[in-house]
Amino acid sequence: MDRAPDSKSGCWGFKSLLACQFFPFKGFKTMENIKAIMQKIMHFLSEAKSELKKVTWPTPKQTMASTSVVIIIVFIVAIYLGIIDFGLAKLVKFILG
Repeated sequence: MDRAPDSKSGCWGFKSLLACQFFPFKGFKTMENIKAIMQKIMHFLSEAKSELKKVTWPTPKQTMASTSVVIIIVFIVAIYLGIIDFGLAKLVKFILG
């Protein structure tokens, strides 16, 4: 593919060694490659959609119960680590003076 003449080439019909390409990446040399990649992407998306239909989604009640359990456990662990941190800080202060 020839490039348009510009001021640097002096309008002498300069041809670039690196012609402009639609996709400069290695895997996208031809339209057949692009079509094959697009077919793979569409196949992947259709398979993902069919797999998502097989998922057993939790009910809102189950979701609220699970979320409550997680929040309670986070608070318990935070209190436990806070007590341990407070105790270790007092111990270090006692040892170092």
